[in-house]
Amino acid sequence: MKKILIIGAGFLQSFIIKKAKEMDYYTFAIDKNPNSIGFKFADEYEVIDIVDQEACLQYAISKKVDGVITAATDYGVISAAYVAQEMNLPGLNYEVAKIVKNKYLVRRNLFENKVDDIKQYYEIANLTKLNKIKDNISYPVIVKPCDGSGSKAINKVNTFEELVLACNDAINASLEGKALIEDFIEGKEFGVESFVFNGQVHILGVMGKQMTDPPDYAELGHYMPSGLSIEEKIKRVVRNAIKSLGINFGSVNMDILVTNSNDICIIDVGARMGGNLIGSHIIPLSTGIDYMNIIIKAATGGTVEIEDPVTKVNVSTRLLALTPGKVIHLPDFNHIKKEFEVEIYHYLELGSEIKEYRNNLDGCGYIISVSKKLEDALFKTEKALRLVDKGIIRLVE
Repeated sequence: MKKILIIGAGFLQSFIIKKAKEMDYYTFAIDKNPNSIGFKFADEYEVIDIVDQEACLQYAISKKVDGVITAATDYGVISAAYVAQEMNLPGLNYEVAKIVKNKYLVRRNLFENKVDDIKQYYEIANLTKLNKIKDNISYPVIVKPCDGSGSKAINKVNTFEELVLACNDAINASLEGKALIEDFIEGKEFGVESFVFNGQVHILGVMGKQMTDPPDYAELGHYMPSGLSIEEKIKRVVRNAIKSLGINFGSVNMDILVTNSNDICIIDVGARMGGNLIGSHIIPLSTGIDYMNIIIKAATGGTVEIEDPVTKVNVSTRLLALTPGKVIHLPDFNHIKKEFEVEIYHYLELGSEIKEYRNNLDGCGYIISVSKKLEDALFKTEKALRLVDKGIIRLVE
């Protein structure tokens, strides 16, 4: 029986832990949260901070694992690559992993290689540098942590005064204490999921996105197929980006903006399986490709065959972005599932504190719908979301 280490054991990682178990792998999971839900499904687990590369490596060595993966989180990417390198396992090149995890280095690479249409970018580690570059900046710009995740601390900026506040916000949210300033692009956001194996870049899907209104720019849900007429152009840009960055192995999740004139701008790159049910549900349901199976087999040295994706069904998902408050009564989820023919995953319980939805981490779960018509899938997830929100009784203070 092959042994695999999954770096990260939160809700979104629990799907790949369960998948590995179904495939008869012996599973090890690590996470710094002792209450991680994924621990329930692993054969063995350990409380380890997934950004601590050396601790991850020593645990992997002690368990003599045959493969290492991370999924649906950027924080485990460098550690997974480090473990793979040190144990001579299949994995993303370690030096490339460090570049991909840094949004500034990604932006610099894409700019220098003329991959997309972003024209200006700056890295800020302290606010004093802003005075040196303030006359060079063309507004509006977007500011984000250089190593952020989950749409946290991302702000559109129109003035220097706003820039100071946004950079301070992004620096404080960054593990490295750095912010990225780049062009604000007016356009519609899409997601692209790819897998790199044996030198080939396989584009598994282009997904439409539903987003919050400014200033938060947080994901509300996805749908597939995207309905775009320029998917082939998007795929060319994505392939060029992957090759430019030197991504040699594994999953790649990208966020892009498409303008009214069909310019394509890459706004985020993650060298791991997409979160928010992209890798675990949307890709396999829409295309029939057993994506997590491919990830696990490839990471443990197995042979994988990746078919050209063909849309088989229409898929829509919605995050449970709910009205804030303390939960004192939950709705009948089974009734809602049956009425709207949806699946609901949630981590709500009596006493839960629902936060105002500002980024993905404020969500309380997911709704997913599959239908022969995309508009039906979108309608069902939207209606089910409203009924869930309406059915929650909150403590009034």
